[in-house]
Formats: sequence, C-alpha cells, structure tokens
Amino acid sequence: MLNILVLCTGNSARSILAEALLNARGKGRIRAYSAGSSPTGSPNPLALATLASNDLPADGYRSKSWDEFARTDAPELDAVITVCDSAAAEVCPVWPGAPVRAHWGLPDPAGIDDFDAARQAFADTFRALDARILALLSALSGDNRIALQTAFDQIKLQDIQPHDHDI
Repeated sequence: MLNILVLCTGNSARSILAEALLNARGKGRIRAYSAGSSPTGSPNPLALATLASNDLPADGYRSKSWDEFARTDAPELDAVITVCDSAAAEVCPVWPGAPVRAHWGLPDPAGIDDFDAARQAFADTFRALDARILALLSALSGDNRIALQTAFDQIKLQDIQPHDHDI
C-alpha cells in the first residue's frame, strides 16, 4: 500500500478533500493522510458537507500539523502532494524515506466569504481533485515510488479536466 500525504497551509479544505478522495478512489492501494503547516484547528464545514454530498465519509477528519508526519513514529510516506501555492513555497520538513513530491495547486475555496459562491467553489475543487486523482490512479502501474513518480510525470503533461464520476 502506498502512503500519500496531502499538504495545504490550513489543512481544512483542499487537503481534507484530497485525503478523502485518495482513500476512496485508491480502494486499498493507497492510504492517504492530510496535514498543514499552520492548521486551522478543524476541517471547514463546507469541505465536510461536500464530502457528504458526494457520498464520502465526512467524519473522523481533523486539522493537524505536518510535524506529525516528520516524526520517527509516523507512517513512511511514499509521496507528498501540495495542493496550495503557499504550502508549495514553504520549506517543508525533511520527510523520512525521501518520498516523491508533486504540486497540484488549486485556489482556496475556504477563502470565499459568500456562502453560495463558496459552496460552488468547494464543489469545483472537489471535481478538480477527483479528476487529478483518477488520472493518477489510471497512470499508476505499480505500488512503489518509481511507479508513483512516473504517474505524476505522466499526468503533469495531461490537461486534466474535472468531470462527474460515480463512486
């Protein structure tokens, strides 16, 4: 099983959505986690509502520091994915085992004040992450870091467009 950590600054929105999607879509091939450099303390309620509206579990998530995954007792990571520009630009901890890295920058839906616009932004972010994750899984031909790096490189070259999928 591949261990993938998804990072964002607050660990309340994009990284939570990606964690849920990777775990659901990975179907036992992937164990995903999420964390942030400056966690907000709790997942964004619209992130949880978006998961629930897409028939994914919306409980058990928490906003946590990426420091938890740099400890010696943390799961060994095969990949680290950043989903926001600020997390990609930050100096990340040194991850044990030197995991593969990828950046999937997306606008922050949690930064939108208007409720209806924010709800739509969360839905758009969910679809964009879903499309990227499905492309990754489709390109993944093995269960090791070399296969992950190859899949990340392959999908980087594609123009990934979100679309609806049944879960």
